[in-house]
Amino acid sequence: MHKKPFHIIGIGVAFSPNLKANIHESARLSLLFEAKLVLIHVGEHSAQKEQELEEILQPFVAQNLSYELVFKTGDPVEVILSTSKEKKVDLLILGAVQRENFLKYYVGSIARKITRKATCSILLMIKPSIERIPCGHIVVNGLQDQKTKKAIASAFYVGHKLGASKISIVEEIRQQEISVNVDDDKSLRKANLIKERIRNREKSRIKKIVAEIPKEHLENIAIKSQPIFGKRGYSIGHYAQVVRADLLVMNAPTKMTFWDRLFPHDIEHILTELPTDVLIIQ
Repeated sequence: MHKKPFHIIGIGVAFSPNLKANIHESARLSLLFEAKLVLIHVGEHSAQKEQELEEILQPFVAQNLSYELVFKTGDPVEVILSTSKEKKVDLLILGAVQRENFLKYYVGSIARKITRKATCSILLMIKPSIERIPCGHIVVNGLQDQKTKKAIASAFYVGHKLGASKISIVEEIRQQEISVNVDDDKSLRKANLIKERIRNREKSRIKKIVAEIPKEHLENIAIKSQPIFGKRGYSIGHYAQVVRADLLVMNAPTKMTFWDRLFPHDIEHILTELPTDVLIIQ
């Protein structure tokens, strides 16, 4: 993966109570990642709106922030997606609620709809802040998948730029891989032996991926490899919540069908009940 994965950052801005916090978060990231910021407002242009946005951006412009304002009317999902594609956005930042009930989940919020359709990476923020809150611990998905290598490399890039002190690489392992019915001491020992072999296999695989990451992205970061057994998506989300991670990094799903949305699995568990801020890598 290229050392600099994000060149253009986009954010959908609405004139809501979180406007200033959302812009501060995105502008800080743009400066840290040395990226251009594209602010997308779904609605009519007005001099008052433009002035308000520019006033919020002023402290970051003084630090040489490069930015562009886009005003466009239409369906929010389609406008944000089409503008992101047109402006070649690498990372799209969206505000999101932490938990959704089933009805709202089924219908889908704007953030969820965009997440399922976007062709760029997505950062879902649940608690944007005007003042910077340090990012200390990042949890990243390490399951065996063609996109995992890029997700892990991106997690270390982000961790390096944000000054994170710890990155936990979590390999979710399905219980079916053990394939032993535990009903006595002998079968329990056999199951534990299989688990240990799987753990060693996964740690070896992750070690090879980490060995290819640029050395500067590994500096001052404690690395933990953590195999866990359970349902994919749900297990890593629960883990991130328990360890109070500041950021969870996940692979983007390969395909998202109607049935995936009706019966959630993998990343859909994360989208339903966000354990923390979530970065989804395309």
